[in-house]
Amino acid sequence: MAAGMLAVTTAAVVPVQASSILDEVTDLETTEDYAEDTEYSRLRGNNLNYGNVKVQKLSSNEIAISGVTQCHHVCDTVYLYLYLERKVDGSYGTYKYWRFEANNVTSLSRGINVIVPSGTYYRVRGYHAAKDGSKESTSTLTSGILIK
Repeated sequence: MAAGMLAVTTAAVVPVQASSILDEVTDLETTEDYAEDTEYSRLRGNNLNYGNVKVQKLSSNEIAISGVTQCHHVCDTVYLYLYLERKVDGSYGTYKYWRFEANNVTSLSRGINVIVPSGTYYRVRGYHAAKDGSKESTSTLTSGILIK
């Protein structure tokens, strides 16, 4: 009588969690659907008071962005530049931009709804300046919000 051997192989099941760049919230992003930044003139100058930018998720493929440049008084020229930045391969780059200027005003504000591809983070960078003789400026930058 021949004796047989039975070989038993066991495999351990180890759960593997696939992480994507969307799951990793860095200090540049927020888990909220809204982000805002306000900067006051660092020079404490005579013309520029502050600048403000906002970004807000409206739907799975639309965001609202807005910005304000506020002066202390009527200025010859007021500037508001809005840069919508998109995170691709781990870093932010300009996706779209708008440049606004107005003459002989105390403030300049704009709001824009933008259709965007979903599945990544978006943030808004602002440039705010006021010119009345001399030109004073500051910049703003929101945290990134996830559009999915």
